[in-house]
Amino acid sequence: MDYGKLQDFAAIAQRGRGTAEMERKQGRQSWRMVSAFLSGQGISLFGSQVVMIAIVWYVALEASSGLWITALTLAATVPQVIVSLFAGVWADRYDRKRIIIAADGAIAAVTLLVAVLLMSGALNEALLPALVIASAVRSLGGGIHGPAVNALLPQLAPEGELMRVNGLNGSIQSAVQLVSPLAAGALLALGPLHRILLIDVATAAIGIGVLAVLHIPPHQPVARVAGASVFAEIGEGFRYTWSHRFLRRMLATYGIYIFLCVPSGFLTALMIERTFGAEVALLTINETVAFAGMLLGGLLLGTTGGFPNRVRTLFVGMMLYGTASLAVGFAQVFWLFAALMFAIGLSIPAVQSAIYTLVQEKTDPAVLGRVFSLVNVMFSGFMPLGMIVFGPLADIVRIQTLVIGCAVCIILLGLSVVLAGDFYRAGAGAAPVEA
Repeated sequence: MDYGKLQDFAAIAQRGRGTAEMERKQGRQSWRMVSAFLSGQGISLFGSQVVMIAIVWYVALEASSGLWITALTLAATVPQVIVSLFAGVWADRYDRKRIIIAADGAIAAVTLLVAVLLMSGALNEALLPALVIASAVRSLGGGIHGPAVNALLPQLAPEGELMRVNGLNGSIQSAVQLVSPLAAGALLALGPLHRILLIDVATAAIGIGVLAVLHIPPHQPVARVAGASVFAEIGEGFRYTWSHRFLRRMLATYGIYIFLCVPSGFLTALMIERTFGAEVALLTINETVAFAGMLLGGLLLGTTGGFPNRVRTLFVGMMLYGTASLAVGFAQVFWLFAALMFAIGLSIPAVQSAIYTLVQEKTDPAVLGRVFSLVNVMFSGFMPLGMIVFGPLADIVRIQTLVIGCAVCIILLGLSVVLAGDFYRAGAGAAPVEA
């Protein structure tokens, strides 16, 4: 018996056990960091959502003016769309952790300033314009914050676990969306607006504090040509995405999907009023079951990680959304309508997480922030475009007809991602796809 070889085999086995143990330890550390980061961001998001809803409701109750509501809505959305393009460049150029802290800090500072001015009585005559300006500044901060967070997640996620991380992130966001309206309504009934604004300051401080103590692995900043402008780098991001067959196809699919979701996602309140009656309870149930479905869908993805082929997860989510919304167009009983809205909510995290994970896995890290800025633009652009098209049509054509037509198109769109063989096969690997 060759004892030397036995000793070599024993040493190799020992090293293997040591390597496996080290990988498990690193995985546990990564998950602890992900959990801390998502928890801190979820707390901060909760404060921001509560304040956003409270401001809109406050203006609606105090001013009872469609003009002010429109101004507030535009202030809360347009700046975010514009700044997202620049934010993607900054997320690629600079430390993403610092960008997130700076954005959250700026939002908190503006909110605190408005709260202080409210308490001092300095805004008695200019409260509504001040709220519009504050909403615009908060929107700018949100537009900077989003691409940096989405580009940072791959630096935190354990290897091969991006889908689970995105699923958990989606479930946290859904939980916040589910609870925020209830919290905003209760707080508005219990106290003045400035106290609600201070809640956002406090939650932002918690989010910043959690992130500040985390050791985030650094990313490799994009190599820049000397003297290159931000606009030149935005153009580079556009060219990269346009020349990348997989990303180009995926972002086009996402934009069309968002556009087609408008009737079943944003006109349901009007459909309920016209079909089942103008009862607040029915509208509340509709919102609650949809967000509950989104919460459960995110938790399922966070637990299972979805399919190894991300495009298959995208396909399943789109098919579930399409078939459920198709049935919504024929529903004549409210309990069935509510069950189908739960199914629609359940499908959304699959689509959203699959898109985000594919972008994170298939994009060159040097341009990840800029590609995510385009993802934000696709959502923020195609949703209002859908409202412009389908909103006026809803006064001419039955909403159910619009929902059914769009549902059929979503089903066909879902089938197209599977039938495109090279696109479908590319979703099976985590490595970046060549342009």
